[in-house]
Amino acid sequence: MSENNGKKSLRRSRDKRILTGVCGGIGEYVGVDANLVRLAFAVFTVLGASGILLYVIAWLVMPEEGTGTSVLEHMIRNFQGKQSDL
Repeated sequence: MSENNGKKSLRRSRDKRILTGVCGGIGEYVGVDANLVRLAFAVFTVLGASGILLYVIAWLVMPEEGTGTSVLEHMIRNFQGKQSDL
């Protein structure tokens, strides 16, 4: 869990990860075991594949511990940089 001036921040975990650290980060943020979060994503996936969509969205918008930007922010900045080169 990353703390900024006593505030919790939602970040992907580097320590409790299997794929990208989304479930570990959510688990640390809400104070539950990461395996319970993984189970919730699995249930949502079985009940209509929404778990996969939610996981991908979380991976895109949650920054990783120790970084200031998310994957989506990084992609947008790279795209904008390429557009300004044209």
